[in-house]
Amino acid sequence: MARKTYKASWAKIGNSSGYRLSGSFFKENPQFAEVGGTVQVIDADTLLIRRATQPQQEQDEDELMLSLFLDFLMRQSLANPSEIEVYTEAMAAEDDELIAGVELDAR
Repeated sequence: MARKTYKASWAKIGNSSGYRLSGSFFKENPQFAEVGGTVQVIDADTLLIRRATQPQQEQDEDELMLSLFLDFLMRQSLANPSEIEVYTEAMAAEDDELIAGVELDAR
């Protein structure tokens, strides 16, 4: 990858401060557009900027969907307590057998 440099200028953004980059930066590096991240100070003259591995909007949507699903389960459980089944050690052992050897893709 070619190491191209881009001009960054300090800017007041709402109640915050930030660095403004030219549109060409985002045109040539679309993976950084509309994505949050972190900034690490390397030394007095150097910053390291890392983009978030998952766009914040996508992460927020995932968290919202999980929250809605858990709320649904809770409402169902409270409305139908006779259908709640105790999770036993035998069930846990059966689940362990089902997922034995399965490798998860760590993001």
